[in-house]
Amino acid sequence: MLFTRISHDPAVMGGKPCIRGLRITVSTIVGLIASGSSRERILQSYPQIEEADIDESLAYAAWRMEEREEALVLN
Repeated sequence: MLFTRISHDPAVMGGKPCIRGLRITVSTIVGLIASGSSRERILQSYPQIEEADIDESLAYAAWRMEEREEALVLN
């Protein structure tokens, strides 16, 4: 899956997934949504992001949750 609004840069927030190179992490946005903040409130609090950034943050989080680690079984 291609995420054009999510960046990973070791020099920004320790390489955590961020929105477009800003110092706003995907986990911050997902956490705000999870705690009941409205999109409007998030956009007011972080005027440098756009509604599409919120959408992609949620899509990215869902995509990461689909990844699974399988235990290595040796016979």
